[in-house]
Amino acid sequence: MSKVYLIGAGPGAGDLLTLRAARILADEAEVVLADELVSAEVLSLVRSQARILKVGKRGGKASTPQAFIERLMLRYARQGRTVVRLKGGDPFMFGRGGEELLTLRAAGFEAEVVSGLTAGIAVPATLGIPVTHRGLAAGVTFVTARAGTQGSPEPDWAALAKTGTTLVIYMGLARLGEITRELLAAGLAPHTPAAVIAQGCQPEQQQVITTLVELPEAAGLPAPAIIVIGAVVSLAQADRLSGLAGLTSLDNPLRHAA
Repeated sequence: MSKVYLIGAGPGAGDLLTLRAARILADEAEVVLADELVSAEVLSLVRSQARILKVGKRGGKASTPQAFIERLMLRYARQGRTVVRLKGGDPFMFGRGGEELLTLRAAGFEAEVVSGLTAGIAVPATLGIPVTHRGLAAGVTFVTARAGTQGSPEPDWAALAKTGTTLVIYMGLARLGEITRELLAAGLAPHTPAAVIAQGCQPEQQQVITTLVELPEAAGLPAPAIIVIGAVVSLAQADRLSGLAGLTSLDNPLRHAA
């Protein structure tokens, strides 16, 4: 009897995978459909008898069509295999896991979702940045900057600027200049602390700690990257930054404002 899992692989490092996800990969998986952002360290945990199919999807690059991925899931499920759809981060955080779940249900298959640690929380934490903090941010808003695909609307940057929450932006590296202009035009203060963290939770992680008005200067960092905008960025810890590769800026006086 077939079994389908939608598993979140976490932000990259193998030891940030959940114990449940690691057990399924090691003991049950027969076919694994893995996204490009799933690290080699995580894939090394898959049982040797399993077939791993890389169905990479990256913005701005040639990608496996979503419809084809869903057809593959159904094909192997109908063969009675234990199928794992393995996605970076969490399946339900900009991972299209909801679409895949609905496709499986429509075909008569139930899937078990195994949540993963999303990069929007884990990656800022590597620098000691909490996405919420008493007195600085009573909430956090996660948003993707990829607009206009599959009917996705453009984020309402003006509304987001007025929320008073930490903004955590996925897939926004190529639009840093535009995002900055929109948020400044909406009234967000130019000196608002901001960070761009690239290749988070990996040995090659790089980061820029800066202010909103200077945020476009980080556009040269490699993808994938997480953007964090809000007072909580002022809590970034110098000792954590010193052990990481890449460009950093800690001369921002707002860093000590908290």
